[in-house]
Amino acid sequence: MTDRLILTTVLIEGVLFRAQYLGSTQLISEGQPSKATRLMQAQEAINRIKDPTLKGNPRPSTLVDLFVSVEKIMVLNTDLQEIMMDHALRTISYIADIGDVLVVMARRGPMNNNNSPSNQISSSSAVAANGGEAGQQQSSSLANHNQAKICCHVFESDEAQLIAQSISQAFQVAYIEFLKANGINDPDIIKEMDYQDVLSQQEIFGEELFLFSNRDMQKEVLVPKGKGELLGMVIVESGWGSMVPTVVLANMAPGGAAARCGQLNIGDQIISVNGISLVGLPLSTCQAHLKALRNDILGRFMVVSCTPVVEVLVKRPDIKYQLGFSVQNGVICSLLRGGIAERGGVRVGHRIIEINGQSVVAVPHDKIVSMLASSVGEIHMKTMQTSIYRLLTGQDTPHYI
Repeated sequence: MTDRLILTTVLIEGVLFRAQYLGSTQLISEGQPSKATRLMQAQEAINRIKDPTLKGNPRPSTLVDLFVSVEKIMVLNTDLQEIMMDHALRTISYIADIGDVLVVMARRGPMNNNNSPSNQISSSSAVAANGGEAGQQQSSSLANHNQAKICCHVFESDEAQLIAQSISQAFQVAYIEFLKANGINDPDIIKEMDYQDVLSQQEIFGEELFLFSNRDMQKEVLVPKGKGELLGMVIVESGWGSMVPTVVLANMAPGGAAARCGQLNIGDQIISVNGISLVGLPLSTCQAHLKALRNDILGRFMVVSCTPVVEVLVKRPDIKYQLGFSVQNGVICSLLRGGIAERGGVRVGHRIIEINGQSVVAVPHDKIVSMLASSVGEIHMKTMQTSIYRLLTGQDTPHYI
């Protein structure tokens, strides 16, 4: 609690961070975007600022000080001592840290019929630390507007994650101070804020966002085949909780068309086939699209190369915080949406292979539950989609399409 009080005092007065300002861009946001959409918007802003046409040239940047408080976020030019930006905290709609890059997204206003921003901005909800909820306030003036202009400011700093967490904390502190000012001092609310602190420490682990939002990480694979020949592959779902739900290549027939092309590997996630997106579609629908290639002599796939083993990192500071998932015989069967486990990379339908470097493939159910229940700090796990695991270990017979 002492750390909280110190942080509360600091944020009320304001705190400065040093960073490099890379630039700003504007996006049009539709309605109330999901966390995954917001993260992709942040990555799009980064891609715009880091224009690939500038490769080989030094990226222009300005040394700035970021001032964060419960009232505002202000950016000052360090050399000129001038205010470059001044945003009220309530207008910040999203904060994301991706590596050493920080994206601060400020709502400029809803779109009117004449495409000009409205001056009536009441409030917004913010997300911080790679997509965790930072604060929520009720909004009334946006009810009749489906689009809003979002100004995205991009910075680079070794403290990107700390800055994002501090902005997240500023929302929480501002809310608590508002309650206190109105005579409300509810310990249950304070307890909830405490868990929000835990969430803010749990960054989204893995490279899903980077892999799926960066087109350079996607590759087109051409699969030549005989007319009437099967592709010779098995696909499975990526698992509930995946940031981008799609299908995974689980097995290939030796000598089959998929294996012969030499560019596909077990674990690859298939984004589209012959220009048809498979993202978010049921497994049966994806299988039907692949079966439709039976009489073709060429299949065109867009894939993201991934390994079948998924690395998971869950940060649990104390045993009093639930992990947010359940296990049955080593298989993850349920998952708390938005909890530390989901953010750490846990996916429904995956088989746990290792816990903190110890293999649990042959470990009894009760022992696995005990290991997880007693684990605190950084919990490292390796998991694999159960269908892939059973196919690789010969427990299931592949049915190729």
